[in-house]
Amino acid sequence: MTDDPIAELSDVARTYGGVAVLEDVSLSVPPGVTAVIGPNGSGKSTLLGVLAGAVEPTDGGARYVGPDADRPIGYLPQRVPFREEFTARETLAFYARLAGGDPDDALARVGLSDAADRRVGALSGGMRRLLGIAQATVGDPPLVVLDEPTSGLDPGMRERAFGTAVDASGTDTAVVVSSHDLDLVDRHADRVAILDRGRVAAAGLRERLCSERGVGDVAGLYRAVVAGDAPDARSDDTDGDEPSAVHVTGVSER
Repeated sequence: MTDDPIAELSDVARTYGGVAVLEDVSLSVPPGVTAVIGPNGSGKSTLLGVLAGAVEPTDGGARYVGPDADRPIGYLPQRVPFREEFTARETLAFYARLAGGDPDDALARVGLSDAADRRVGALSGGMRRLLGIAQATVGDPPLVVLDEPTSGLDPGMRERAFGTAVDASGTDTAVVVSSHDLDLVDRHADRVAILDRGRVAAAGLRERLCSERGVGDVAGLYRAVVAGDAPDARSDDTDGDEPSAVHVTGVSER
């Protein structure tokens, strides 16, 4: 897998009402799975929105540098305004007309073929998230940006949704996913970017970051970088600022 970037953020800042949400953020996104983690309000959703072109930075910029494609970037925000009266197939057919691709193939990829003719309003929360992932990947964009694709799901559906997102990555495709589920990040992410107070506190290959800080997993890495715990802190500790505190639903929009 190449380290040549698919997209780049350079010195990005974003303020809302004079309050800084992102400050001086630079990040390179190569092929593979990059997980963006951090406390609530650290700027994860804003960073992903800037990367996807949905949020205009106050300063700096985002640049897509991947291969030519009819749809270079696919994006799943935390809340997708699907029309509830449309079926799953009709929903993806709308996006496919804009971005290319086959809606039935996209449904099959996320395991929703049997629900193709069900109306969006009748789908479970987990199915809606899978439909959102299908929407973000229809047309095979080289950059897929997913904001909390597992939010509010039960453990089994979280694994399925995250695994489906990971399956979209490849030698020429980058998937950037924000998540509070550090176990899933530990199992699936190639790279990790940790945000804290609007800045990138650490970024790079997951295994290298863990090794540099003398921790065994992403939970320990989170503690070492954000909570400032000792490098030998174990992921099953329950004292102090434990990383399980980031396993939450209804996370901040910013």
